[in-house]
Amino acid sequence: MRDRLRFVAVGGGLVALLGVALGIGALVGDPDETVDRGAHHAEATGAASGLSDSESGYRLVDLNAPTAPNRAGPLTFRITGPDGEPVTRFTTQHEKELHLIVVRSDATEFRHVHPTMDATGLWSIDWTWATPGSFRVFADFVPETTGERKDLVLGRTVEVAGPATLAPLPPPADTANVDGYRVTRHGELSTRGGELRFTISRDGKPVTDLDPHLGANAHLVALRAEDLAYLHVHPATDGTRGPDVTFHAQAPSADDYRLYLDFSHGGAVHTAEFTVSATGSEILTGPSTSGGGGHTGDGHR
Repeated sequence: MRDRLRFVAVGGGLVALLGVALGIGALVGDPDETVDRGAHHAEATGAASGLSDSESGYRLVDLNAPTAPNRAGPLTFRITGPDGEPVTRFTTQHEKELHLIVVRSDATEFRHVHPTMDATGLWSIDWTWATPGSFRVFADFVPETTGERKDLVLGRTVEVAGPATLAPLPPPADTANVDGYRVTRHGELSTRGGELRFTISRDGKPVTDLDPHLGANAHLVALRAEDLAYLHVHPATDGTRGPDVTFHAQAPSADDYRLYLDFSHGGAVHTAEFTVSATGSEILTGPSTSGGGGHTGDGHR
């Protein structure tokens, strides 16, 4: 699976919406097969999400974006609730009402951004695609309700016109270099759950003055390579500013994952990327460690 990712187009192919004819067979897996597998994982573990554009009556709708690379325009969408109406009230999580994660089908072109919402519930952000291909758009949010808290991640697929060459999944590694920083991973991702620790250094010296970033020292997004199932984890609160950032994470299945560690230093956000092979052969049957929505952590949410 590392030589090429199989991308799932679940919950509303935007190919028809955007009117793009790309020879999708080369980029999108068989819908029936992948939807069934993704649903099995999500139902079995409660720890992976983002494989559908709807959950618990909430839907990601009206998604529009530029249809070709290097063409600026807005990326817009709405979230509708169980009553079919646009949702306009959200619970702030990590200083934002909604987190937007976008990644290409081969796990490249990762972006974690924060659109703004108008009074009608339309979310928007200025957008330009750097490359063609299939992209997965994830909306990570908590609707404001009077009932049980719902941490939701909804996903849809956007096709960007042009010939796309898929990059192979990089092999698993314990270190990553980004923007002059060296990040070292300690610990293993597993279906049993456990600690993942990242040590950040620059020019051979530990970084001990990380900037606060969205209410934490760092954030970690994990995507299962086979289908881009989404697992969002957050750091344990230890009061330090580096060089170590610690997470508790639990993989929904024993597969390859791509990890994206966002940290801020010197006024800029940097993203270190890792490929990790999760250990463990069992498929979990209990809830995720956070109790819902595909998130794990220490009660940070």
